[in-house]
Amino acid sequence: MQVQVRDNNVDQALRVLKKRLQREGVFREMKLRKYFEKPSEERVRRKAEAIRRNRKAARKQAIREGLIAAPKRPAGSFGGRAGGSGPRSQD
Repeated sequence: MQVQVRDNNVDQALRVLKKRLQREGVFREMKLRKYFEKPSEERVRRKAEAIRRNRKAARKQAIREGLIAAPKRPAGSFGGRAGGSGPRSQD
């Protein structure tokens, strides 16, 4: 995995790297491998994760179909990153 450092901005490159590693699940994998997990515990964990994923997918589908209302967001939270979601300027 490679991240380009632009204008000697190492902090930005580090943030991008951390985000990519998070998306790939590297941190989660490291946390799981830190200690031995019995096969029975692994089965229970994987089953619980699958149930959680299915519930989330069903909830999103129901919201899309209009069967349930979307959760209300607190005032002032618009998602995305700070500073707006417009195009970035390339300095």
